Amino acid sequence: MDEPDRAPPCLKCQWYQVSWDPGFPHSCRQFGIKSRQLPSMLVRRSTGQHCPAFSLNTRLRSNTIE
Repeated sequence: MDEPDRAPPCLKCQWYQVSWDPGFPHSCRQFGIKSRQLPSMLVRRSTGQHCPAFSLNTRLRSNTIE
């Protein structure tokens, strides 16, 4: 990551998914987390470190127009 004090972007991670539960809309398949906050923020608060499981999702569309 370019900025060490910034949490990894969950929305770009292969493990992130939107939960069916409106009270806990964010989910991480790697850690089995469902929360109101982004999972990377919960991992940071719980462990004191940034999420070690972040892996860029290669299936995301690029924002560039070719």
